[in-house]
Amino acid sequence: MGGEHKNDVQSAWFNRDSNDGASLQYDACITQSNKPSEPPHKMSQSLRPYLQCVRSSLIAALSLSNFASQTSERHNVPEIEAASSPEVLLNPLTVSRNENERVFIEPSINSVRVSIKIKQADEIEHILVHKFTRFLTQRAEAFFILRRKPVKGYDISFLITNFHTEEMLKHKLVDFIIQFMEEVDKEISEMKLFLNARARFIAESFLTPFD
Repeated sequence: MGGEHKNDVQSAWFNRDSNDGASLQYDACITQSNKPSEPPHKMSQSLRPYLQCVRSSLIAALSLSNFASQTSERHNVPEIEAASSPEVLLNPLTVSRNENERVFIEPSINSVRVSIKIKQADEIEHILVHKFTRFLTQRAEAFFILRRKPVKGYDISFLITNFHTEEMLKHKLVDFIIQFMEEVDKEISEMKLFLNARARFIAESFLTPFD
């Protein structure tokens, strides 16, 4: 990521009006980097600006450091979860594609919580998203950064601490979240098509004796 773009992201991150509350609202058409997108997998043209904005925001947020708890001696806890020291919590950030798709990034000095709202066009997709995310959260220990309970108003949440960025490659963590966001819509669409095809087959089989 170019130095000029990095400065733009950091400036947008840390500079805000004192009356605008505790969060920032980003549109998907935020200034993009001149450098081509890193992930090798393809993405739709309509989704590209949204994912590039999320990527830039995550890279800026994942500048984490080891920080001991100020309330519990000899403990190091994710400050974004403990919320016991407001001075080490940074401004939360919302990257929104539309009212049904958005990402909520909550950074702190030693941890970042990333919550994702997955697109749900109808009741069937709502049920599929619920079942899919529930399946994943029940196996959260296998994903390391997956949070068992999502933040209220979102479908799935990730918690990245300074220990994760020390043990893993930071850009790979970002790639994982971006790829998850890209693939989850395809997965839900495929499940919906399979469900509709199965329902059609069952209905035809049930009505055949009455022909």
